[in-house]
Amino acid sequence: MSKQANEQNDSLQELLDNAPMSANSGTFIADLSSIPSEWKITIQGAREHNLKNVSLSIPRNRMVVFTGLSGSGKSSLAFDTLFAEGQRRYVESLSAYARQFLGRMDKPDVDFIEGLSPAVSIDQKTTNRNPRSTVGTITEIYDYLRLLFARIGVPHCPECGQIVSSQTPQQMTDSLLAMPERTRLQILAPVVRGRKGEFKDTLELLRSDGYARAIIDGQMHELSEDITLTKQKKHTIEVVVDRLVIKDGIRVRLTDSIETALKLSKGVVIADFVDEPEDSQTRRKSFSEHRACPNNHQLELDEIEPRTFSFNAPYGACSECSGIGYNLEIDPELVIPDPDKSLAQGAIEPWAMNKSAGMYYQHILSGLAKDLHFDMNTPWKDLAEDVKHDIMYGHDFTVQVSYTNRWGRQREYSTGFEGVVRTLMRKHDETDSDQMRQYYESYMREVPCQKCNGKRLRPEVLAVTVSNTSIAEVCDMPVERSLAWVNALHLDGSQAVIATEILKEIRARLGFLNDVGLSYLTLSRAAKTLSGGEAQRIRLATQIGSGLVGVMYVLDEPSIGL
Repeated sequence: MSKQANEQNDSLQELLDNAPMSANSGTFIADLSSIPSEWKITIQGAREHNLKNVSLSIPRNRMVVFTGLSGSGKSSLAFDTLFAEGQRRYVESLSAYARQFLGRMDKPDVDFIEGLSPAVSIDQKTTNRNPRSTVGTITEIYDYLRLLFARIGVPHCPECGQIVSSQTPQQMTDSLLAMPERTRLQILAPVVRGRKGEFKDTLELLRSDGYARAIIDGQMHELSEDITLTKQKKHTIEVVVDRLVIKDGIRVRLTDSIETALKLSKGVVIADFVDEPEDSQTRRKSFSEHRACPNNHQLELDEIEPRTFSFNAPYGACSECSGIGYNLEIDPELVIPDPDKSLAQGAIEPWAMNKSAGMYYQHILSGLAKDLHFDMNTPWKDLAEDVKHDIMYGHDFTVQVSYTNRWGRQREYSTGFEGVVRTLMRKHDETDSDQMRQYYESYMREVPCQKCNGKRLRPEVLAVTVSNTSIAEVCDMPVERSLAWVNALHLDGSQAVIATEILKEIRARLGFLNDVGLSYLTLSRAAKTLSGGEAQRIRLATQIGSGLVGVMYVLDEPSIGL
């Protein structure tokens, strides 16, 4: 702290220590009129909302608390006057170009304010309900971890655990020539992968270079066509470099095609086996000059970047759960909350609550009862297990349905029955209504993703380690242990140079979380599961731990939930 700041604090402390005490309220009343204006914030004639021409002076570089009854004007003074004017003046100091992105800020109803600093507010907010938000993302610690692992992480094969290394064009050729004879394939060069834009210049360049076809967003296109791509959407463009059949005498041609594809796509080539089904896992085989498993296990790991570790992007997110870490599944106990009820009494709650749909399914269940020889009036808990299974998960055979409609006419038809669970899941996936989606989700539960075990990331990404620890393992540690892991890292040479500043930021943020009493939290903890107090502490640690000096922080009831 500077000598001037120390003198200011000493003078203020002496003034406040000697302030007279009010006999009625038990609070001190200090006269700040004698101290220099740069040591205080002066407000005159504040009339915002219910303020009645309030004038006062507030000492700078102090924690000042406004207390009072609800509706007495605390927030009007702190947020709508002090913070609003501090923020407005800071924005006014920016260029006209920058201000156009921030919107217009109204001046609060006040005659005069002097001594303001740039202001930051920390108000009461509801906990973030986004299923993708975690403690790591909202504190930005995960962003620095992504950068750390992208810069010094060591990739391994998720199947055998071996460190992956680069492949030469010759090794790629040998791998493809080992395929059975008469295997048909296309050599593809992914020139664009998941990027927004129209790519007119890219497509025109490919045409001029003599390429005839490209797979764009999964669809084959002739490059002679007039191809228009939506600028705001992400696209993938894979150029067809060659089409071949594995046989004797094609080594030179195959090697040339692979080298051409590697140059086009900056080190990545895809072999597309055209006789395989589109959705087959063996349809494509990726090769990279950058990374490959020494035991020839198939990998899909391009150049490692920070986005590789993002579960909010397709490059890093688990393909099964799309980076959320869990899947929603119908819970039979929620569908049938009262097993003492029979099917005739409406044991299946989502159908019982919908009169028209419920009647339709009741007719099908009656037909199913005849086929499986059970009574619709038998309580659900007393039905045979195989009957329950067929009702919940579907019947393998056609059901004969017979009923009398409201006009007294007999109706008969046959239909398949996919079961309660599949019906609800299908309707959930097909609906465009947020309200209906929430309705179906009320009968679901979160089940950890079996592919990533709730880690949110692809297997190849989870196999990248720093000090034999993956990014998911670091995030699963309590903050206290994560901080200890960071402090215990011993890096040599270029790794130490690269990671120094990154580790400094990670240590600082983890340290603030630890200092505000959140040492037990994990960075992978979903934000929506945080209590109000935990969320408030995180906001305080994130804002006040930013290292800014000379800033006025305005906090709305900061002790709420603490």
